Amino acid sequence: MKRCVKCSLPETYETIEFNKDGICNICSDSLIKEEKIDWAKRKKLLDDLIEKFRGKSNYDCIIPFSGAKDSTFQLYYLMKEYKIKPLVVRFNHGFLRPTIQQNTINTLKKIGADFIEFTPNWKIVKKLMLEAFKRKTDMCWHCHTGIFSYPLRLALLYKVPLVFYGETSSDYDQYYNYLDDEIDYFDEKKFNIKFTLGITADDMHGMISTPEDPVDKRDLIPYTFPDVKDLAKINYCPVALGSFIKWDTSKHTELIKKELGWKTDDMEQIPKENNPNGEKIECFMQGTRDYIKWLKRGYGRMSQINAKILKQGQGDIQQLKILNEKHDGIKPKSLEIFLEYVGLTEEEFNSYIDKAAIPPQKPNFKNDNVSKKMWDFDQWYRENNLKK
Repeated sequence: MKRCVKCSLPETYETIEFNKDGICNICSDSLIKEEKIDWAKRKKLLDDLIEKFRGKSNYDCIIPFSGAKDSTFQLYYLMKEYKIKPLVVRFNHGFLRPTIQQNTINTLKKIGADFIEFTPNWKIVKKLMLEAFKRKTDMCWHCHTGIFSYPLRLALLYKVPLVFYGETSSDYDQYYNYLDDEIDYFDEKKFNIKFTLGITADDMHGMISTPEDPVDKRDLIPYTFPDVKDLAKINYCPVALGSFIKWDTSKHTELIKKELGWKTDDMEQIPKENNPNGEKIECFMQGTRDYIKWLKRGYGRMSQINAKILKQGQGDIQQLKILNEKHDGIKPKSLEIFLEYVGLTEEEFNSYIDKAAIPPQKPNFKNDNVSKKMWDFDQWYRENNLKK
């Protein structure tokens, strides 16, 4: 399998392309971020943007927030640097881990901000997880769509035009890049390209609602992009903070650890000493998501963590490859929980993955390397526990 000579991401990585030197477009775009962006000028644009909306409604802005490292930093930075009054909004996908819950409590108490959390109908979530997995082998459709669309619904409700998301999309993929899209505005086009998997909420309603088990169409509202005409009336402005300040995950994580007492955690496949920035520790389904990716595309979370390190010109590629081989592909204990939720056997799960694998990757279903129980595993919600 062809891999980037700099970051080692494979040809099966979404949106990846390679130049004549074997360097991927994601690494190449990171050089633009480092060398060609006038960050002082961008910071001035941010100053002007915040002053444009400051004090015009009950809140100066809305900040979507999971409690993970990036959203915690963006909340800390904006309140510390600009003394703004935000409304902090969390879309609770249903799988938050205890460490993130405690980090959230600590952050909000130290910072002092109004906080709203929305948790969607669990019965609908399970239907969406199954349908999205069967059609796209991605169980996270409800999470992708809800996290980005629901804060905009509250922007409409509270008439708060300015919404700050975190890092730019080009930090992770090349649907857009720094040259094409100087300021990363979060609009309906990007929502449909990046987060819906090509399935609209109307499509999904038609898939999961049956005469025997009808679904109220209103239950799909949290996963839809609001009417752009209504958004235009409040002059909505959803932007990525990473368009205005140079995003540095390592520095940001160290800052929130120091200032807010933010804590990292182990993942199912990766101990925290190999994940110092606490990537993706907030969701107890993350291990299953990364396992699916490894089966379909031949890389997992360790590869993605180390790709960031290599992209920044740090680390030894051979040593990091050894870590990738050691930790990627470990079968997670959370897989049995997912299968309980959606009512699939592991054989059925494997059959869907097998059909969706990205060539030249061939899934290895005979891997006997199984993750250890996480310290909080017994606290994760189990459907079967309700039947005992």
